[in-house]
Amino acid sequence: MAKKKISVVIADDQTLFREGIKDLLENEKSIEVVGEAADGQEALRLVKKLKPNVILLDIKLPHMDGIEATRQIHRDCPTTNVLILSSFEDESHVMEAIQAGANGYLSKMLPASELVNALKAFANQGVMIPQPVMSKLIDGLRQMGNSSSEASLVALTKTEIKVLALLGRGQSNKEIAARLECSVKTVKNHLNSMFQKLGVSNRTEAVVKGIDLGLISAEKAD
Repeated sequence: MAKKKISVVIADDQTLFREGIKDLLENEKSIEVVGEAADGQEALRLVKKLKPNVILLDIKLPHMDGIEATRQIHRDCPTTNVLILSSFEDESHVMEAIQAGANGYLSKMLPASELVNALKAFANQGVMIPQPVMSKLIDGLRQMGNSSSEASLVALTKTEIKVLALLGRGQSNKEIAARLECSVKTVKNHLNSMFQKLGVSNRTEAVVKGIDLGLISAEKAD
């Protein structure tokens, strides 16, 4: 039985960049580009209509910027993973995108092969934020100071903290299950419990909240 292709919508106002990404992805047998948008409103319309697995979304778009588009996609189409593409890598932009509901954040400066690999990892619940950006995010959170008093109210089990640390390294459910010597279903149960306790809705938010509360350290997230 053939593996289902990863459906992707590309949203970027630069036609050359958008077409370049499309050409790159169409060479991949496991990926299918199902739509293109040049502005945020069109991106939202296409996601609602096509319900893709992933949208590659530029952070700066006309008519509706990538942050607001992310917020609405996250609310109206929660099954679509939002992968922000941007030339900005500072922690304020990363935080803003994640708080809006983005599942990941990648630099437009990435080599083509890395973009394809990152997209595949996203679709399989792998790396959500590349390590250089995660490091900047950690630095930004540490400068703001973590909410250690709030951390005492979040009663994660030792196993859940271990799962959280592995998430910070970009490990997939399958990789975490292998490390913990348990089933993928058990890992999913740990994730659901952890998301509820942390008050988050996805893996990226869980890692950021875990760092912010001091539940996992920069070393563990590396």
